[in-house]
Amino acid sequence: MSRPAVEVADILHAQGDTFLEQHPWLSVQQRSVLRAIARCRTAALGGHLDRCDACGHQAISYNSCRNRHCPKCQAQARERWLHARERELLDVPYVHVVFTLPHGLLPLAYRNSARLYTGLFHASATTLRDIAADPQHLGAEIGVLSILHTWGQTLVRHPHVHCVIPAGGLAPDRQRWIRPKYADFFLPVKILSRVFRGKFVEALRRAYGRHELDLSGGTEHLRDATQWQAFIDALFQTDWVVYAKPAFGGASAVLRYLGRYTHRVAISNHRLLAFDGRRVTFQWKDYAHENRSSTMTLSAMEFLRRFVQHILPRGFVRMRQSGFLANACRTARVTLARTVLAASSIACPSAAATPPTTDTATAATWTCPRCGAAMILGPILSALQLMTITMGFDTS
Repeated sequence: MSRPAVEVADILHAQGDTFLEQHPWLSVQQRSVLRAIARCRTAALGGHLDRCDACGHQAISYNSCRNRHCPKCQAQARERWLHARERELLDVPYVHVVFTLPHGLLPLAYRNSARLYTGLFHASATTLRDIAADPQHLGAEIGVLSILHTWGQTLVRHPHVHCVIPAGGLAPDRQRWIRPKYADFFLPVKILSRVFRGKFVEALRRAYGRHELDLSGGTEHLRDATQWQAFIDALFQTDWVVYAKPAFGGASAVLRYLGRYTHRVAISNHRLLAFDGRRVTFQWKDYAHENRSSTMTLSAMEFLRRFVQHILPRGFVRMRQSGFLANACRTARVTLARTVLAASSIACPSAAATPPTTDTATAATWTCPRCGAAMILGPILSALQLMTITMGFDTS
C-alpha cells in the first residue's frame, strides 16, 4: 500500500508543539501518545540497516512506536490478535449488534470516560446475555466479543461498542446447542434497547450515590440532586440506539469481518487528503445519508483536539469477551460448544482445520524497491548510529 499523502504525524510535526502549549489540560497519557506518533518510524526510535541479497541494495527501516493509538502500527497487532482468535471461533453464523451511548451523556464522558466506557461494556454484554438466557427469546448461554469505538466519522465523541456473537448458545444443561428460531433474527432490538438503558442508568445512579463521578467543569450543576434527577429523567425520554446487523457466515467469514473493527484508531492516515500547515482536510462517510462520501476541513488545532479525546486511559482494555467466551473459562467452554455442535451434526472446525496463517517470525518484512526480492533484516541500530549512517547515505 502506498504512503498516504498526509499522516497524523505530519500534522504533529508542524503543529504539535503549539497544540501542547495551547492545551495544558492534556493528560500525561495523551501527551505520551502524541509524542509516540510523532516519533514513529523516524530515526528517534532507532531502526535497522536492511540488505537485499539479490542486488545488494541497502536501506534503513525505522522502528515503529507500537502505540495502539498510532495509525501506522495496527496492521501487525491486528494479525496477531486475529490469529489468536482463530481457534476460538465456531463454524456457525455470527451476528453483529451495536450499542451506542446517547448524546446527552457526552458531557459526563469528558471527565469520567473510563467509568462510562466500562459501564457501556458491562451494560451491553449483560443485556445480551440476560435476554438470550430468557426462554421466551433464546434460552441459552451465549458468548460475546465486545469492541469499543469512541469516535464518529468526523472525530466527534461517539461512544459505541460492537458486539460480535455466535448465533446461538449452550442450553442450560450444556448438552445441546440452541439456534435462533429464525435465520434472520437473533434477539429483539427494542427490548435490548430498553434493558440496556435501564442497566446503564442504574449503574450511573449508583456511582452518583457513592460520589464516584467527577462533576466539575461543565457538569458541576449536576451536584445538585434536583438537577441530577432532571438529567436522569431526560435519559429516559429517548430511545437508546441498539442496531442489529444481518447475520454473516462462519469461522472464515468472521475473521475477515473482525479485521474491519479490531485495532482501529480514530482516523486512518488514508482518510487524510490535504494539510497546508494550518488546515487539515479529510474524508468521511455520512451514514445518515446512505454512506455518502464527503470531505471536511478543520484547523490543525481542532483536528488534534478531536483526535486526543479518543486516546484511552493507560491500561484500559478496549476488546473484551464475556459469556462462554470469558477469559476465565474460554478454552473449556469453546471446546464444550464444539462438542455439542458436533453432536447436533453442525459442521464445526477442528483444531487442525483452522485457516493457515503466515508465521510473522519468519515472513519477509518488506521487499527490495529495486529488484523486488526479500530484504534481509539487519542489526538493530540506535538513533545516534542511524544519524551517522544517514549522513551521505541514500535511503531511497
